[in-house]
Amino acid sequence: MSDAENAPAGESEQAWDLNWPRALGGAAVKADFRSQPEDFVVDELATPQEEAGEHVYLQIRKRGANTGFVAQQLAQLAGVQCNDVGYFGLKDRHAVTTQWFSVWLAQKPEPNWAQLDNEEVQVLQHFRGARKLRRGGHLANRFQIRLRNVTGDCAAAESVLAQLHKGVPNYFGEQRFGHNGGNLDLVERIVAEPIAGKRKRLPRNQKAFALSAARSWLFNQVLAARVEQGTWMETLEGEPEATGSGPLWGRGRNMASGEQLALEETAMAPWQAWQDWLEHGGLSQERRPLMLIPQGFEYRWEEQEKGKDLVLAFALPPGTFATALLREVAELANQSSVALK
Repeated sequence: MSDAENAPAGESEQAWDLNWPRALGGAAVKADFRSQPEDFVVDELATPQEEAGEHVYLQIRKRGANTGFVAQQLAQLAGVQCNDVGYFGLKDRHAVTTQWFSVWLAQKPEPNWAQLDNEEVQVLQHFRGARKLRRGGHLANRFQIRLRNVTGDCAAAESVLAQLHKGVPNYFGEQRFGHNGGNLDLVERIVAEPIAGKRKRLPRNQKAFALSAARSWLFNQVLAARVEQGTWMETLEGEPEATGSGPLWGRGRNMASGEQLALEETAMAPWQAWQDWLEHGGLSQERRPLMLIPQGFEYRWEEQEKGKDLVLAFALPPGTFATALLREVAELANQSSVALK
């Protein structure tokens, strides 16, 4: 998933604390984040298999455009339904990203894909394939991120940077919860409605965002408790996985036991109504690693006329968030809403 755009949820109805505990000593510096799209570059690491088939695979570079918009443009040009377009994952609008799409043409003639090219979208290559691309089917996402106008204790930031390759808490990023936690407000409204068949039927995509936000919130509660306890890099008694993990809530029994189960139940206790709703939402119990280890981590400082920039490069697996790593280094002032006006 990796720092993807989220559904518009409007202004938050209450104050949600999304400032999860940091693990590596606290952010020592402040910096401007995504002042322009080129400050946040993401490339999917994937090579779909080229073979005869009814699908066309397209590698597309986009700037200032979200994944859903590009998928709609592909469907319109090919004369197919939107659900005939596949992709490995959502990628952020306020960025420069390279990602793969698939279009199921069946027996339809192949259009001239170059008609899509404009200032925001460029088709880099395309070829035939046998099956639709599915969410999370790629190997990883490679990031290059520029933090501008860094101020604060750079020596302390260096100490954090030297530890990042070992891993950071695998939090779901703030964007999962909508603007100021608006998706969490949606969950609260749903859960507060009467249950006996009287809840409003939500549009499928809106329900999916609510389920995802609720699940992610509960996981972050458990991970935050482990960070505060200092055990997020360890396996506790009763751990059901080979390494430390937390629950992605759904139908079925919690797979943890003993000490681990007690900690998770305590962390999620205030959200029992959310757990009950998730158990009826069509999702099954899963586990997610507590630790996120970046691959190929590199960084450099660059002196600028008005200050100092920090440039970081690393790869992360699908479904994880670059901001989980960045927040350990710096408090981020997100400038994207200004830069793209």
